[in-house]
Amino acid sequence: MMAKIVKGSGAKGIVDYILDSKKQATLIDCQGVLFNDNSSIARSFIAQSQLNPRVDKFIGHISLSFSKQDLPRLTDELMIQISREYMQKMGIRDTQYIIGRHYDKEHPHVHIAFNRVDDNGRTISDRNDRYRSERICKELTRKYGLYFANGKEQVKTHRLKEPDKSRYEIYQVLKREVARCSDWNTLLRRLKAEGIDVRFKYKGNTDEIQGIVFTKNSYHFNGSKIDRSFSYSKIDRALNCNAQEENQRHYEPYHMQISHFENRESELISGSLGLLDFTSSPDVDSQEEAEFRRLIQQKPKKRRSRGIKF
Repeated sequence: MMAKIVKGSGAKGIVDYILDSKKQATLIDCQGVLFNDNSSIARSFIAQSQLNPRVDKFIGHISLSFSKQDLPRLTDELMIQISREYMQKMGIRDTQYIIGRHYDKEHPHVHIAFNRVDDNGRTISDRNDRYRSERICKELTRKYGLYFANGKEQVKTHRLKEPDKSRYEIYQVLKREVARCSDWNTLLRRLKAEGIDVRFKYKGNTDEIQGIVFTKNSYHFNGSKIDRSFSYSKIDRALNCNAQEENQRHYEPYHMQISHFENRESELISGSLGLLDFTSSPDVDSQEEAEFRRLIQQKPKKRRSRGIKF
């Protein structure tokens, strides 16, 4: 489950987009608006916004997208329930809203339009809304047992604009090269070949590295801003693990050679040359073979120990 948040002042345009018949849209839930048609809904939003005319961008627009793996489960009723809970956790309460479901993409998604001026004329805060939204989406995904998709793996690269385009390109290169490298020199060389510059951040005036910055197309990103797994400490740990695994791979063939030699040696000792194999000696005369067998199988007689007389 992922959310995209937009704010605007054009109520009619947002309502028309959410309820666009070309997108096979259906109105699945609403509150506090006249829903005779798109124009009446828009007029309802505008009328309530006059309770607090200082709020310029009074229309909030949120799209909630789900993985296509969840499509069989996501009935309109469940999507309404999740959308309402999302709004409650985001502080979107006591206000007008509409929820429209679109069927124009392979993944299930809904669009929510809500009035940032609530029923009492108060402003619904948008402070840190994107960070709060990300946390709430993860929380609801776990609660309802929805599919956890890796957001960066689902990115439509052709739609990206700068600086997101450069950040995603760095992410892709790091994901590939950190897994393949076992030391910093190799990694830095490969990143340079991909047009990515690297700068280390040091603690005070010491030589202790405490951070890393990647640069591509004149855009600078801290490692953790590319992805949490690409902070300096986590990359360094990954490179060390790769080096240990590489050393083990070099060491294992030596053991395999010794093991192979020991097996061969045991074959020789056990008589693989036919010296003690009585079933594979075609050149031995049968009588001599029988006699030889009798001699080696015969148990030596025990001698009686005679006491020594004094």
